[in-house]
Amino acid sequence: MGCRLCKRTQGMRAYKYNNRELPRSTIIIATLIFSGCSIQAPVPEPVPQEPIVIIETPPPPVVEPDVPVVEAKPPRLPPIAIVLSSAQPAYADVASELTHHFENYEIYDLSDKTRPPVSVLRLINDSDSDAVVAIGLRAARSSVAMSDKPVVFSQVFNYQDHNLLTYNSRGVAAYAPLEAQLDAWLQADPTITRIGAIIGDGHDDLIADAELAAERHGVELRVQITHSDQETLYVFKRMVRDIDGFWLFPDNRILSRRALQQIMADSRRHKVSVLVPNQSMLQMGGSVSVSSVAADIAETIAKIVRQIQAGKISQIPPISPLSEIRVLIKDSVQVVDR
Repeated sequence: MGCRLCKRTQGMRAYKYNNRELPRSTIIIATLIFSGCSIQAPVPEPVPQEPIVIIETPPPPVVEPDVPVVEAKPPRLPPIAIVLSSAQPAYADVASELTHHFENYEIYDLSDKTRPPVSVLRLINDSDSDAVVAIGLRAARSSVAMSDKPVVFSQVFNYQDHNLLTYNSRGVAAYAPLEAQLDAWLQADPTITRIGAIIGDGHDDLIADAELAAERHGVELRVQITHSDQETLYVFKRMVRDIDGFWLFPDNRILSRRALQQIMADSRRHKVSVLVPNQSMLQMGGSVSVSSVAADIAETIAKIVRQIQAGKISQIPPISPLSEIRVLIKDSVQVVDR
């Protein structure tokens, strides 16, 4: 038996020996554990959460109660003076229709020998009339020349020859719409393909509109300009052989009663259909009459006067077109208002 010191020394040697024999990895792990090394695992990234969508139901629409819309009535038309060139029906019918539009009016007839035009216009200028409506050439010339109030004229074909358009005057077309005229004529006689027309100077716009209407209807239009009734007859005798329709315009500068009678006779001889601007010419030999409508003329005049009343005369066209026609066919009871 050895002493205790020897046994203790042998134990330390044994520990050292055993310590040298332990694996290196075991030593490292043990060292880390005992040294209190605190290596933490990586923290995972947070997973984004889906946004919370809240859908709100819109409130029900507010239904407003129906409120009736009351349109403001146009102001009452002003008092006017109606001046007639004569009492012939073409003028008197328009004056009669005007009385349905105006409450305050006075009618003056220049064919009344007891009242010369000068005295009539003096009366008008001294009256409370706000405008003058002149019907026919004589009335238009006198009114535009002597009235100190705005003038609206109608039933005047050659207005450009008499300087009727001024800063203070406006006119209404003296013929029915050309497109409607041609349409009615071709409905009455669909065989027409070549149309002739003779007219005096100064109607370039009318000719352009007539040519456009003919093009739209697929017919040929030949227009000649003349300066007298004798020249008109000469041109027509050459034209009538090559046309099957003649469009007669109310140009009294190049037409006389004798010229009209000869044109109608030659048209019958060559079997040419003639479109005339008023019913009375059907008795002379016209085939179809397409004329303006008195009520349409009066309504157009009323619209012009209302614009004048509103201070808008500068916005009114020099000549306002019409929109309605009256059709009469010879040897037929057919009467069509459009």
